[in-house]
Amino acid sequence: MKVLVTGGAGYIGSITATALEEHGHTPIILDSLLTGPRSFTRHRIFYEGDIADRDLITKIVEDYPDIDCTIHMAARTIVPESVAHPYEYYRDNVTKSLELFDQLVQLQRPRIIFSSSASVYAAAADFEVFEDSPLNPLSPYARTKQVMETVLADLAASTSLRAIILRYFNPIGSDPYLRSGIYRRNPSHALGQIVMAARAQQEAFLVTGTDYPTRDGTGVRDYIHVWDLALAHVGAVERFDEVLQQTGESSSIINLGTGSGVTVRELISTVERVLGRQVPVRNAPRRAGDAIGGFANVEKAREILRWSSQHSLEDGVRSALDWAAKRKEILGYE
Repeated sequence: MKVLVTGGAGYIGSITATALEEHGHTPIILDSLLTGPRSFTRHRIFYEGDIADRDLITKIVEDYPDIDCTIHMAARTIVPESVAHPYEYYRDNVTKSLELFDQLVQLQRPRIIFSSSASVYAAAADFEVFEDSPLNPLSPYARTKQVMETVLADLAASTSLRAIILRYFNPIGSDPYLRSGIYRRNPSHALGQIVMAARAQQEAFLVTGTDYPTRDGTGVRDYIHVWDLALAHVGAVERFDEVLQQTGESSSIINLGTGSGVTVRELISTVERVLGRQVPVRNAPRRAGDAIGGFANVEKAREILRWSSQHSLEDGVRSALDWAAKRKEILGYE
């Protein structure tokens, strides 16, 4: 089937497009290229433009009237940036998404798979969070995701729109073919920063926050291989109607993680074990908007999507390191 992928030139979007192709589907990419590189759209159907451009959305559907659903990944995603520039986050992640959703409903293309985030959750005493666990987003970025989850639920209750909301935990690694991966020169996420320190592209990795109430004082994350994450989207595309029939809902939320929590220090140790050498590290204060974190309960994904993660933390780390060595060949910079 044909699938519209907004943000398909991005990190997760480009790898999801590869997974769709591997399973016989055709991704149609819509991306403004605000951040994602054009090279990630190579050899794919690609429209450069804004998700809020209703005329462009109409043209895409007219060109490909057999589009079955939309995977909506286009968004600003950097937590510290959202704290510094909240207007841009609410404009792009909320207001523009509303225009996209309404136009898709008008065009009778109501199936939406939405990229949400584990950052919406409140801290849990044992760090495990379920889809119905309390929410407490701590940054403008996270709050835009919570707002859009509410918007989708409201639209699904009153229009033909139907939504599967996927709450991502922490994606790492690259696609198996090393054709796309992290493209930011200075990625804000932990593994990207650790890899830069390991490759001497920066002096040291900063452990931002060492006083959390965890087993070693650093935040807890659920690191999921991005290829596993991409395959979950394939499952959601292929089982869209069945998922909602099973849940009896017009919109449904599903966690995507490994079901296991890893501290930042444990992540550093894993990188060092894979590399066979130490990574220079310095401690630093918490960043604004950062959360203690947690890990996913993934029973719903197993039961409803018939999906579970297959790759280990070591697999994800090795994939990230392999991509870092390959990136200059693909993108022209390290």
